[in-house]
Amino acid sequence: MTNSEWQEKLLQAIAVSCDEGRDAANHIRAHKTKVGIRYARKSVGAFWTLFKSAHLNARHYTRESSLVNPRAWTLLIHEVRHLQQGFFMALSIYGELDAWQYEWRVLKKLTGEQPTPLQEEILSLPLNMDRDNLQRARQLMTQYAGKSYGANWLPLYPVHKEIKYWLTRKFNLRDLFQN
Repeated sequence: MTNSEWQEKLLQAIAVSCDEGRDAANHIRAHKTKVGIRYARKSVGAFWTLFKSAHLNARHYTRESSLVNPRAWTLLIHEVRHLQQGFFMALSIYGELDAWQYEWRVLKKLTGEQPTPLQEEILSLPLNMDRDNLQRARQLMTQYAGKSYGANWLPLYPVHKEIKYWLTRKFNLRDLFQN
């Protein structure tokens, strides 16, 4: 089976699984996103690239297993969520929190599997720009996926908002011109 044949079979499986799966498959088709399977760190289930592709981790999935495994489907749905968010949002704790919550809600919908207490705590976090909330999300993500996941390297906000936060929080221009 060629990669394009496998990709189409995978998209068909995802599309009939649920509304979120259909939306993800439609996004992949509409944007001509390449889907594949490649090796990555053990802590990574799937990943997206700057070239608008998404890959399942070959350490965990094969072409055959991905066609029947709801966990593989929700990981791909997670990565499509990042592609929809855009580069800067996807590379932030806010973007990760959004994608993790979306993925796990879809997984529960597909399998009926109850979240672990750690997953439940991540799901219970509000999706907002509160720094304390996003720092807690980062801690929980690291606890869940391990330090090699890389959440500690991501800014809490999309980088342009993170820079604005740090500049305006630490430097008040009025203070520079007083005294």
